[in-house]
Amino acid sequence: MDFSTVAVISIVIGACIVYKVTKRSVFWNIPGPKSNSFVLGHICELLQNQVGLTDFEWQKTYGDIVRFKGSFGSDYIMISDPKALQRIFQTSGYRWRKTPQRREFSRLVAGKGLAWADGDVHKRQRKIMLPGFSAPEAKNLYPFFSSAAAALCSRWTDILSVSPEQRQPFDVSDWMSRATLDAIGQAAFDYDFGAMTDQDTELSKLYRSLMVKIFGTPSKAALLMLDLFRYVPDSVMEFINDHNPRMSLLHRVNSLAEDTAKHLVDTKSDLLLQGKNKKDIMSLLVKANHEASQNPKVRLSEAELLAQMRVLLFAGHETSGTSLTFGLFELARHPDFQTRLRKEIRNMEKNIAERGDAEFATQDLDSMPVLNAVVKEILRFHPVAVHLFRVAVADDVLPLSKPIVTTTGELLRELIVPKGTRIVGSIPAYNRNKEVFGDDAFGFNIDRWLKPGQINNAVTLGVYANLATFSAGIRSCIGWRFAVLEMQAFLIELIRNFEFTATPALDGIRRESAFLMAPTIEGEVDKGSQMPLSVALARRDDDDL
Repeated sequence: MDFSTVAVISIVIGACIVYKVTKRSVFWNIPGPKSNSFVLGHICELLQNQVGLTDFEWQKTYGDIVRFKGSFGSDYIMISDPKALQRIFQTSGYRWRKTPQRREFSRLVAGKGLAWADGDVHKRQRKIMLPGFSAPEAKNLYPFFSSAAAALCSRWTDILSVSPEQRQPFDVSDWMSRATLDAIGQAAFDYDFGAMTDQDTELSKLYRSLMVKIFGTPSKAALLMLDLFRYVPDSVMEFINDHNPRMSLLHRVNSLAEDTAKHLVDTKSDLLLQGKNKKDIMSLLVKANHEASQNPKVRLSEAELLAQMRVLLFAGHETSGTSLTFGLFELARHPDFQTRLRKEIRNMEKNIAERGDAEFATQDLDSMPVLNAVVKEILRFHPVAVHLFRVAVADDVLPLSKPIVTTTGELLRELIVPKGTRIVGSIPAYNRNKEVFGDDAFGFNIDRWLKPGQINNAVTLGVYANLATFSAGIRSCIGWRFAVLEMQAFLIELIRNFEFTATPALDGIRRESAFLMAPTIEGEVDKGSQMPLSVALARRDDDDL
């Protein structure tokens, strides 16, 4: 980039900052923390601290609507109020859009696919993809998830059977990453990454701890640049990031993912022409796109089709693996919950054997309340996606679940927001909102899902269990059914075969902020994601349960 281009960009940003600083904010009387830095505002507190810590502190002090500062005095509103979140994400359509910085993040990690798209482009891409993500299609993929979980259990059993010790430490984070990568490879693409058999490709190796390696512990300069990108045209932002040396690892991953995606799309297109279309998600997507070929306004381009594969690969592997990792972490810390879950699994095993079957079926999962309570509580307490950044593209009015008192003593029952307002939907803060999930919302407790009246459903949010974990509305996670089913499959196999106990290292576990949440150990962030748990073969004597 030459000097004149840099100078023009600097002038534009400077002019925007001067305008913002001299213009009085419409949210001047909304409670919030005072900033110690005019240049950085609160962005370091929000994005450098462990996941949720800043959100929880602000929520406790100021409530569910919090005004905080971005760079150079700009305003953001953090929201964990159920009605306000419902309005923004569930009922307002495309009146609230992803911020340009968050769209750019999606482009960097997964191309211009569904996570990047917005407005009419998003509507078109989602319409093509929806047939592959229905409830019946999700159920068809359960055997893939169960098989990947069984492969993991086989590896662990082999290791434990030759060990002189009854218990062995396992870095559960690494194993979950490998196992869920193989699971999404089989379920989404009918493709074997070979991660569990140590025959994994360069792509699968690079995916491990990718987010922590690239986005973990961001510097103040990086966060400032990220916030200032809102003043930069999209094309310039893309150019800068595409030539950023710090992103070289991500660029390598993207290149390999693109090559793999092209190979898979070509293969599945050939099978479709031969009438041999399979039932994996990518095959269904290729088929749906082929059927839309007569309408170019609906059909995905080749670049968009390849981007969807990268979206599925990244989201389906990174998020599920991390959720399962933190789930085992909690079960190790709460052995009573682990025992109850194992007992339910063993009882279901007996029922399955009595009817003459050998394996769990998807209908069995619906009659396992403890299993479903564990899954819901993991997703509530440890959401992998952290913040939902949005900007209003039109004036709007946000209803509030409970009124807020301004700094001047005024009582507000709704919040008037002008076009251009930037909000941060806090998933961790909403998921621990005491008005929704009870006074013990800051504790991990599966019984909240098993006892009637523990969850306040007066305001419904999201696609699953009134949680914000999968977002809501038109931008809700399209693969949420697969994520839940995958967690159920892995928990069944792991808990019926193994006992998990805590290790001393768990005292230093961090919920690392790397755009998505990742488990790391205090002082060892440079080593990437880690979750050391002690693992032993589970006893088979029911009397011991």
